[in-house]
Amino acid sequence: MFHGLSLLPDCAPGTKAPDDYFRDVLLLSRLADQGGMSHVKMTEHYLGAYGGYCPSPLAFLSAVAAATTRIRLMTGCVLPVFHHPVQLASEAAMVDAISGGRLDVGFARAYLPQEFDAFQVPLDGSRERFTATIDAVRRLWTEENVSVDTPFFRFEGVTALPRPVQRPHPPVWIAAVRSRSSFAWIGEQGYNLLVTPALTPLGEMSDHIAVYREAHADAGHAHRPQVVASLPLYVGDSDEEARRTADPLLRSYLDVWAAATDSWLSVASDDYRGYTGMSRAIRALDATSFRTMGSAVVGAPATVVDRVQEITEVLGADGFLWQMDFGAVPGQIAVASLERFLDKVLPSLSSVRS
Repeated sequence: MFHGLSLLPDCAPGTKAPDDYFRDVLLLSRLADQGGMSHVKMTEHYLGAYGGYCPSPLAFLSAVAAATTRIRLMTGCVLPVFHHPVQLASEAAMVDAISGGRLDVGFARAYLPQEFDAFQVPLDGSRERFTATIDAVRRLWTEENVSVDTPFFRFEGVTALPRPVQRPHPPVWIAAVRSRSSFAWIGEQGYNLLVTPALTPLGEMSDHIAVYREAHADAGHAHRPQVVASLPLYVGDSDEEARRTADPLLRSYLDVWAAATDSWLSVASDDYRGYTGMSRAIRALDATSFRTMGSAVVGAPATVVDRVQEITEVLGADGFLWQMDFGAVPGQIAVASLERFLDKVLPSLSSVRS
């Protein structure tokens, strides 16, 4: 069971300046490295407060690589539909080299209509573009003189440089949310699985993970499948203090997320069935329900240990990546939460097994 740090900026200049945000999360990354955490994960998004401060997880992780010595670096995730595979494969391999082979590459399907509009990429057909790009990136990491011809991109005789330090390539993770077919496809392909149980109840997510593991086994992959869950976390001095501090931050996080998905009120796509009206479901949540359904973990150290054990038993995850930057949190509050986790929670979780 491993525990890492997950980052997803949800701030804008009116709530937190970009230089303040990156100063704070780089400090969190250094503390996570010194404290023995497994990963630092950063998410790609554009334009709005929801993720807009980090259009390039690889650029951020390059800075983390320079400031740390052992912690692994994870894109969580890059959005391949907005990238040419030669660019994505080459830039990822560059960060793998800079970090001495510490990169994990997580891919996710973009889902915000305003991002697709900005890049002039259609929502319909994005699933095929997503899988075609990932396949091309893997080939570019492992083959020479690669030729690809798809409806989305084409190239002939390409050998990408630099080559990844890790062989045959950096570990690959794919994010999935709700489609059982997506979980099955990830297992069939032999990729690792990244989940964020935000709008999906833990029991339902557990069923999806079982679909993934069964598909992985049926495909006959020799390596063991890995599942990691990413959730917001705040560790306080007491349960009362933790809720008093974290609940307004969770409310802010939910409000920013809901605003980012408002475009789904007037958009529909066959590739994104069930997404129309998403912001209504997000706005229906409050901090208490978010915590109760297992989408966030908040409490004193002992409470956090118990809650993580409960979630582990339901999901059977191999690890957790804890989101500690939610709600445009002031840096000193995030640092205090991380220090309590490292000092008082992580030692007690060392015996937790999936």
